[in-house]
Amino acid sequence: MSFSISGKTAIVTGAANGVGLAIGRHFVQEGANVVFADMDEKALCHEMGDAADKEENVRTFAGDLRKKLTIANLLSATIDAFERVDILVNASRQVLKTDPLDPDDNSVEELLQQNTLTALRVSQAVARKMIKQAGDEASGHVGSIVNISSIAARRTHPELLAYSVSSAALEQMTRSMAVALAPNGIRVNAVAFGSVMSASLKGSLKGCDEDREAIVDSTPLHRIASPGEVSDAVQYLSSDASSFVTGQIITVDGGRTLLDPAAVSCH
Repeated sequence: MSFSISGKTAIVTGAANGVGLAIGRHFVQEGANVVFADMDEKALCHEMGDAADKEENVRTFAGDLRKKLTIANLLSATIDAFERVDILVNASRQVLKTDPLDPDDNSVEELLQQNTLTALRVSQAVARKMIKQAGDEASGHVGSIVNISSIAARRTHPELLAYSVSSAALEQMTRSMAVALAPNGIRVNAVAFGSVMSASLKGSLKGCDEDREAIVDSTPLHRIASPGEVSDAVQYLSSDASSFVTGQIITVDGGRTLLDPAAVSCH
């Protein structure tokens, strides 16, 4: 089976920064048509402005995907540009701190909406389109959905309660949707990562050698992952090489979840 995604059309949400941006750029390099979608229009234009103007296989879409109309518009823009959609990467995610003892803290509700329900609604819309474009004679692989999760789903950190709950819910949604969509030839998987050297993590670790050392010391491979290492795992799950893989959570964390939890955050 081939790892190629050349010629396929992918929607990547949360694509204005961090892991989502890295995945989108990696897909473009691998020859895929990519729609970079994000709520932050300014950041999206800053990162992808020139590419969106000059490269035929790149489009950008700015909007709040918590709204059903925005999801419909994203799908329409994708079809208008590339005529079909083969891959969805739900990489839009937010991290908020939680006060576990504050009954007025609404971070759990916010992150379930942002990190879990939005991914579900986008997946439902894209899956319906994948089924329709495949037609009645569809056989084999119709499409692939990859959700971006975090090892926070399996680690305990009180200040990240909402992020952990939303990540765990996303992973269970991945399994449930995998079973629901399997008869239609659509595979649904997830990539859960630990600390990745994104721009945001670089900023938070700047001048904080102790925090960097704590992350490295709690990782058996003794380093922090590059965004490209997450992108490679997502490409595998999006390609025909994983044609018999569905409902799985691939962990890209250098072995960190194999050790007792350390007193460091899950980024």
